[in-house]
Amino acid sequence: MIDQRADFSAVILISGDGSNLQALIDATETPALHLKIAAVISNKPDAGGLSRARQAGIDALTLRPVDYPDRQQFDAALSVMIDKYAPDIIVLAGFMRILTSSFVNRFAGRIINIHPSLLPKYPGLHTHQRALADGARQHGCSVHFVTEELDGGPCIVQGRVPVLEGDCAEHLAARVLKIEHKIYPHAVKLIASGRLEYRKGEIWLDGERLMEPLQI
Repeated sequence: MIDQRADFSAVILISGDGSNLQALIDATETPALHLKIAAVISNKPDAGGLSRARQAGIDALTLRPVDYPDRQQFDAALSVMIDKYAPDIIVLAGFMRILTSSFVNRFAGRIINIHPSLLPKYPGLHTHQRALADGARQHGCSVHFVTEELDGGPCIVQGRVPVLEGDCAEHLAARVLKIEHKIYPHAVKLIASGRLEYRKGEIWLDGERLMEPLQI
């Protein structure tokens, strides 16, 4: 067993309430995850997750897109803000912006995201409605490395829930969110421990190439 690095750090990007952020904060307060959350950055000043960060004593910052003429300049400013903390990993936790190629390439292999579907199914938005419209019998969420392809990077872990008779998008989303709160800290733990690595577009776990996402 490889000991987790006590100095392994993350910057977390959010846009909303930050329930996945809270799951990560809670996990860092247990022996299960040795992770320093160096900062939380939001593109929305009123994001509820900023209050969660402040309550946990974490730097909580805002960078507003309206202050920049285009996505490239916003992402460049975001990169500078992140670099000040020199994180080992960047965690997208409900960050509702599509990142530019220059940003993704700058931090290649160091950005992870959680998406509310069993990728490669339903990339993009409205995943729960789309699963119901397709008559899916299972739905869930995926943690993946971020690449230039939207929601297309290699998956680390997935969590599944059954689609129940009479389900609506809201009820399905609530059940999926509970699974998100379990698998995101697990994925971060694998990376922080040194057990899981991203190498040239592939994921390696305990020295072996991970051919399929882990299932929880």
